[in-house]
Amino acid sequence: MRAMNALAGLVIALAAAVSAARADGPARPVSIEAVAPGDYAHFGEVSVTTRENQGDIANLGIIVGENAVAVVDTGGSVEVGRGLLAAIRRVTDKPVRYVINTHEHPDHVFGNAAFGPGVTFVGHHNLPEELAKRGEYYLNSFREALGAAAIGEVKIIPPTLLVDTETTLDLGGRRLRLTAWSPAAHTNCDLTVLDETTGVLFAGDLVFMQHIPVLDGSVTGWLSVLPRLAKLPARIVVPGHGRLVAPWPQALEDERRYLTTLAADARRLIAAGVPLAQAVPQIAQSERGRWKLFDDYNPRNATAAFSELEWE
Repeated sequence: MRAMNALAGLVIALAAAVSAARADGPARPVSIEAVAPGDYAHFGEVSVTTRENQGDIANLGIIVGENAVAVVDTGGSVEVGRGLLAAIRRVTDKPVRYVINTHEHPDHVFGNAAFGPGVTFVGHHNLPEELAKRGEYYLNSFREALGAAAIGEVKIIPPTLLVDTETTLDLGGRRLRLTAWSPAAHTNCDLTVLDETTGVLFAGDLVFMQHIPVLDGSVTGWLSVLPRLAKLPARIVVPGHGRLVAPWPQALEDERRYLTTLAADARRLIAAGVPLAQAVPQIAQSERGRWKLFDDYNPRNATAAFSELEWE
C-alpha cells in the first residue's frame, strides 16, 4: 500500500511538472491563414472538445492595424490561447489591445487567460451576466473532457468594454464595427466583428458552416436576426465553426434552411399532438446528411426548439 501511495504521488507530481512546463515554456503557434490583408483566421477542428484537441474546435480571428491588434475569441483552453498569441507574434510585434469574445461558450472564451495585463476584453452587454451564471458550470462540465490540469488554468474573464448595440474600435487605419445582436439567437449575447477596411466579417457562432448549428438561445430569435445580419456590408465571412471562408451573405443559406426546417418540423409535430420524446427523433431529419456532428447536436436542438415553440 505504501508503495502504491508513493507511486500515485509520483504520478501526480509528474503531471504537475508537465503542466507547469507547458505553462512556462514557449507555446506552439496554432495554424493561421491570411484571409485578407491584415486579417487572419485560425480554423478549429469540426469536432467536440477532447483532451487530444485541447478544446481547439472554434474559429478564431486576428486583426492587425497600424498601431495594435484585436483578437476575436481565444479558443477552448488556455493552451490554445497561448498558441494563438504565439501565432500573432509570428506576424507582428504590435500589442494586442483588444480581446473580443463573440459569446460565452467555452470553446470561444477558455483561452482568455493567455492574454495578460494591458488587454481590454470586449463583449455583448449581456456577456458578463451570462458568464456569471454559467462560468462555474462550464468549468465543472468540461473538467472531464479537457482534464483537471487544463481546467485549472482557465479563468472566467468578463468584458469591461460592453457593446449595447453597435460600436467602433480603431486599431490605427483599421476600423472594426462591433454589433451586439438581439433578441437571443445562438445565445443571449451574440456579437459580430466587421473589419470595415477589408470587408471580412468574423461572425462568431451566428454563422455555422459544415458543423451543424447549435441552438442555445432561440430558434425564432435566430431566424429573425438572419435578415438583419445579411445586410452587414461584408465581403466574406469567417464562421464560428467550419473550416472555410465563404462569400457574404450567401454563407447564410444552409444555416437558414436548417433553422427553418427545425422550427417547421417542431411546429408540425406540436400541432399533431406528438409528445416531446417521440417528436425529437423526427425533427429536422431531412438535414441529417448535410451537416457534420448532426447526431451530437440535433437532438438537443430539436428539444430546445420543441420546448420553445410549444408555448407560442
